[in-house]
Parts: sequence; C-alpha cells; structure tokens
Amino acid sequence: MGVLDKFDLTGKTALVTGCKRGIGRGMAEALASAGADIIGVSASLEPSGSAVEEAVAALGRKFSAYRCDFSDRQNVRQFAETALREHPKIDILVNNAGTIRRAPAVDHDDALWDEVIEVNLSAQFVLTREIGRAMIERGAGKIIFTASLLTFQGGITVPGYSASKGGIGQLTMAFANEWASKGVNVNAIAPGYIDTDNTEALRNDPDRSRAILERIPAGRWGTPEDFAGPIVFLASEASDYMHGTIVTVDGGWMGR
Repeated sequence: MGVLDKFDLTGKTALVTGCKRGIGRGMAEALASAGADIIGVSASLEPSGSAVEEAVAALGRKFSAYRCDFSDRQNVRQFAETALREHPKIDILVNNAGTIRRAPAVDHDDALWDEVIEVNLSAQFVLTREIGRAMIERGAGKIIFTASLLTFQGGITVPGYSASKGGIGQLTMAFANEWASKGVNVNAIAPGYIDTDNTEALRNDPDRSRAILERIPAGRWGTPEDFAGPIVFLASEASDYMHGTIVTVDGGWMGR
C-alpha cells in the first residue's frame, strides 16, 4: 500500500453534524471526495435537494439527510437511535454542529449559557457516547470534534462558547484515553478565524477585523476549503497512531 492509499475512504460512512454550510459542509464534501458516503445532519437541513447533498452526489457518493435539534437532548438521543438503526456501520463521526451567542458576561443570561453548553458540549458527548459504543464493539472508528482557538483562549463576550470549546478539548482527550486501546481514534480540529456565519459580526467590525488579520501570520481569514486535508487525514488510516490530539487550522494564530 502506498502512502496516498492510506487516505482513501472508499467504502466508509461518515456522519457529519452541522453539515449544511460553512466548515461542516466543507468537511462533508472533502470526506465524500475521498470516497466516503455521508450521513448529514443539521438543525435546518432540507430533507432533499440541499447544496451539500448535491455536492456529495456530484462526487458519486451517497448522502442521507437528517434534522436534529442539538439543544434538545431527547432529540439528540432519538437521532442517534435512528442513525444507528438505519446505518448500522458508521465508520467516522464528525462532531461539528455548534452555536455561538455574543454578550458581555454580565449580560450573558442563563438561557444563553444553557443553549450554548447544550448544543456545543452536552449534545456532542451524548452523540459520541452512542455512536462510539458501536465503534468499540467493532474495534474500529474515527471521531473528530470541531474545537476552536477558544479551546486555548478566553475570547471576548462569548463566555458560554469559550467554556464549551474548552470542554471539547478536554472531552477529546477523555474519550481518547478510554478508547485508543479499543481501536477508536478520537481527535479534534481547532479552526482559527474562518469566513463563516459564526464570524460575520467580527468581519463586519472594522476594528476587530483589522486587529485579527494583523495577528494572523497567513494574513487572511480561513475558508471551509482549508479543512479538506485535515479532516480526511484524521478520518483515514493515515492518522491511526493519533489519539487525543487537537490540530489547529488557524493560519499560524497559535504560533504567535
């Protein structure tokens, strides 16, 4: 087997949450390009005919669409049951779904906190536990979380988001510690400042946008396409000896 063969995902099935747009869509399309069939789920994903479905189909791969309200834990459990019933062999789980609510800490009320923690952390734990159980039984699986620069830093006016992404970093390592010996790789990707819906407020603020760009060594905002290589790597045999690692895709931000 040549080294490039290790990146081949032909015959694999990947479940990608938050796949409708942005980083999640970029990841789903990259995995399909490498040969994987896609189970796509988002809170508002169209039952058929979505842009991500059309992109995956154009690559010759299957796409199965689902909706899930990640702020509703019972809905997450029900989705996991449905996904496992209809797709008994899920080889790759990409925990990308997330939300962000911006407000200074003194104005960040309980409802904002609870929503962000539930969507970004609790739902991901529940889904990983349920999908991961089947991976452990097979002795193989790849799980990738979407972390953040705020896994390492505090951020500004996003205390719930920062707490949730810090938790994702710890959760990645906690799962990896338990599951590495069982054939399941658990790692994470930490995006930097990416041109998506989540950063629209920052990009529209001239002062914040300028300050951010001045600190990024690459000198630009990232794009969803920047995640194609890292997600395929972590989902493939090429990363078989990686466990509990958080890979930054940030234009060099964390190197400053």
